[in-house]
Amino acid sequence: MVPNVETGCKALIKLTENTDSRHRSTTELMRRLWREHIRHFTGWLMLAILLMAVMASATAFSAWLMKPVVNDVFIDRNQDLLWPIGLAVLATFLIKGFANYGQAMLMNFVGLQIIADTQNRLYAHLAHMDLAFFHARSSGTLISRFTNDINQMRNAVSNAITSIGKDFLSLIGLVVVMFIQDWHLALIAFFIFPVAIFPIVRIGRRIRKVTTNTQEEMGLFTTLLGQTFQGIRIVKSYGMETYESGRIAEIVERIRRLNMKAARTQMLTSPIMETLGGLAVFAVIIYGGSRVIEGETDSGAFFSFITALLMAYEPMKRLANLNAGLQQGLASAERLYALLGVKPRITDRANARALTNVVGAIRLDDVRFFYEPNKPALDGVTIDVPAGKTVALVGPSGAGKSTILNLIPRFYDIDSGIITIDGIDIRDVKMESVQANIALVSQEITLFDDTVAANIAYGRGGASQDEVIKAARHAAADEFIEQLSSGYDTIVGEQGIKLSGGQRQRLAIARAMLKNAPMLLLDEATSALDTESERKVQTALSELMRGRTTLVIAHRLSTVVDADLIYVIVQGRVVEKGTHAELLARRGAYKRLYVMQFEEETSGQPLVAAVEA
Repeated sequence: MVPNVETGCKALIKLTENTDSRHRSTTELMRRLWREHIRHFTGWLMLAILLMAVMASATAFSAWLMKPVVNDVFIDRNQDLLWPIGLAVLATFLIKGFANYGQAMLMNFVGLQIIADTQNRLYAHLAHMDLAFFHARSSGTLISRFTNDINQMRNAVSNAITSIGKDFLSLIGLVVVMFIQDWHLALIAFFIFPVAIFPIVRIGRRIRKVTTNTQEEMGLFTTLLGQTFQGIRIVKSYGMETYESGRIAEIVERIRRLNMKAARTQMLTSPIMETLGGLAVFAVIIYGGSRVIEGETDSGAFFSFITALLMAYEPMKRLANLNAGLQQGLASAERLYALLGVKPRITDRANARALTNVVGAIRLDDVRFFYEPNKPALDGVTIDVPAGKTVALVGPSGAGKSTILNLIPRFYDIDSGIITIDGIDIRDVKMESVQANIALVSQEITLFDDTVAANIAYGRGGASQDEVIKAARHAAADEFIEQLSSGYDTIVGEQGIKLSGGQRQRLAIARAMLKNAPMLLLDEATSALDTESERKVQTALSELMRGRTTLVIAHRLSTVVDADLIYVIVQGRVVEKGTHAELLARRGAYKRLYVMQFEEETSGQPLVAAVEA
């Protein structure tokens, strides 16, 4: 009889249940695994278990065949039964082989589908998290969830179902054969094995703890590798290869020790099962041999029993190791579900509507924002950006200028005050519609390991090649792109490593131009350009900004002298506002900043701007 998949999972839950909180957690995890992953493949799993049942029956039948082989062929020397018994053995192994192939293919299909579905679900979940979530977690830790954790979980599910379907059914079939051949010997053989349950459960608990620690270290390892590979220029320029190799060696050693501890713990099941197996075979040989000698049973039945007992040893050993492997997978599932359980702090309100017919008037009214408690990054900031106008934010580093830009697309949510677009609170509209109407060029350029054309067209699905080229020309990028090995089809490398800083900046500007949004946010958009390229890009930006709402952050004040309005931000507050001419006439913070920057440019020596004074 083929067991139901859900019944099998419930059996596993019973196997791992206990009264303490840890094992109540294990029970919950098993139920969640069933509910969210396994039950969607019930049909495929039932077919796989049916094939496992065929395989188990063939295994048991091959053990039973030892009786006629010994009695009829070797002892009675019955020529008529030689071929039928031989063909029966051959057919049994053929059936067993094909059934094993079928169930293995089905289990791999289910396992790989679980990996794909879980990875897609996890990425979709993380893609909607806010920036604060990613700033609080290393990229390596998140990547580890996609690779190590999900694979461990898949292996646990596959091994658990396979052990229930194949090993458990094979064991049942072989036990039946043993009881048919000699129930006295069967009772003696299986009286010993329940003793193994307690140490095996204890081993499983230790494995789960070690696995959790190992996965955490793997996340740190992935993060460190990513950081050193991306920053390899800095590593080499400062001669830090030996230092970084030492850091890698330390974490590799910690991972090795944890893996060794896990292997050492898991392998404890081997001497336990070998010892108990040896005791069982010893008892069977002594007691069963005496029964054969005394004529109480025949040699065929005894050899059939011994064959079944020896064949039962492997599935029994795999079942003994099942708990350890299961705990490894559950440790990964626990980490995965904890991540899936994190909710984004910035979400659309229930009644949020789409932002349509955008003119682009932006207003921040008495906005306060904190990255850390009691340390306001913005302290009562009020800024008006009229529709179609260009407004510049200037001030010293760390004053809060980039924070203002990050609040408008709702990368973060304000702590108090209000931000509106066309008079509508951005918290009352869908974030997607807000961000769709904003083009952002940041000083931190992000390019993907794809073609130049794909990077320019990013965020503008369906853009034609002509539109991409036009945007590149406006961004003064077309000339250098044409000189690349494959032109617009050139792969730029990770983070655009194959391009110079100025080239990367111009691709980012071309991307914003192609998006053609009514609102532009420019954060040091020309900071990495040489004088000639900056002049070209400024001309293109001037054309692009015409008729659009533009909020600009600029270090070089010469780039914002034509802005309609300039706000001077110092320590999270607006200290001055006006046109370039008006602010110079006031002889305040802006005047001091302008004079010092002019002196720095003419002297070639950097000066510390005391704008706060």
